[in-house]
Amino acid sequence: MRILIVGFGVQGKKRHQVAGNLVVGIVDPVAVQAQFKTVEEVPLESFDAAYVCVPDSAKWRVLHHLLSKGKHVLVEKPLWLEPAEILELQQLSRKNHAACYTAYNHRFEPHVVTLRRLLGEGVLGKPYLARYFYGNGTARDVRNSVWRDRGLGVIADLGSHLLDLSDFLFGQTESPPELWSFNRFENQAPDHASFGIAGSPAQEMCVTFLSWRNTFSLDVYGELGSAHIHGLCKWGPSLLTLRGRVLPSGRPTESVETLEMPDPTWQIEQAHFLGLCAQGSNNLDNDLLIQGQIHQLATTFIS
Repeated sequence: MRILIVGFGVQGKKRHQVAGNLVVGIVDPVAVQAQFKTVEEVPLESFDAAYVCVPDSAKWRVLHHLLSKGKHVLVEKPLWLEPAEILELQQLSRKNHAACYTAYNHRFEPHVVTLRRLLGEGVLGKPYLARYFYGNGTARDVRNSVWRDRGLGVIADLGSHLLDLSDFLFGQTESPPELWSFNRFENQAPDHASFGIAGSPAQEMCVTFLSWRNTFSLDVYGELGSAHIHGLCKWGPSLLTLRGRVLPSGRPTESVETLEMPDPTWQIEQAHFLGLCAQGSNNLDNDLLIQGQIHQLATTFIS
């Protein structure tokens, strides 16, 4: 597989490092390492797939060009496009047997994968409540960016990850998400927000750019016990605590698994993408779901 990196910012450099010798070229209007300034300049016979790591405003043009030429595409989240545009990309993907995958690498966190298995096996019984927190300390980086500090800010950036995890762990919900609060403490766009999804389980989500120590936590409470993830492998260590309920009440049984390793999700996600390339499939239905949910949050935000 010959891979083209389109956009050589922070994410593009990470993708380049993971792809290694699969990379055959770089597209970027300003990066000195780039061989091309626009994706249209690249000879079609020179690559098979592209990692698209460009600002949101450029994604539609780049994706439409690549998919119309039958090139496989991995694009950084979120895919903030109109539903009709996503459907058109989906049609191009199917027509040209070209994979189109929007990257949500936290699905491949080892403890998240384990939690999904535990839920599927009914270890926690009926899940009642899921609480998510995702925070980093990038408020100043976002504010200093020429394109990131706009729109829904942290709601679209980190919130899209949590909405994707909700679907991954619990499946699609009929209830739309509700925005409970948002703040612009340092930035023009929201840099802190809380929102939730009613249903079974009830889900509570908080995202922020103001967590000076990067933090991720996910707590799931069910009729038979609870599971608690603290930390991502990229920040290390990552802990999964499993607690078994004692009836009628009392201190639960408890087991803890700790992982200390380099972030494995990028390599696993790349392998997943290459498998999609062999099938010519896409995950754009997931983008339609998340786009609709973010649009619902945006409606509340705008009003």
